[in-house]
Amino acid sequence: MKQVKITVLKTTLDQDLAREYGAPGLGPCPMLQAGQVFYGDYAKPEGLCDEAWKAMYQYVFALAHGAEGGLFYYGDWIGTPGVAICSCNDGLRPVIFKLEATDQEAERSYTPVH
Repeated sequence: MKQVKITVLKTTLDQDLAREYGAPGLGPCPMLQAGQVFYGDYAKPEGLCDEAWKAMYQYVFALAHGAEGGLFYYGDWIGTPGVAICSCNDGLRPVIFKLEATDQEAERSYTPVH
């Protein structure tokens, strides 16, 4: 299993939806900022938002287990092998992430039960 590089590309705020549904003073996500980098595999990286992890886990898992050679969804989504672009599930202020397969081996941080 390999590590997957998770880069925060940008934080956003849908002004129209925030004006209609958001709390006063709502801004882009305060937990993450563009340029932050995390590495994941089977487990959520330290410091990454739980909701963001839930939205990206399946792509990280696929890339960690060898999906870097092909394109996701028959090539009609992302045109670069080994890359996925996804966002967290915050509908008012989503954070956009780039996931990239790497050659770095993942380190198991648990003892398997036999």
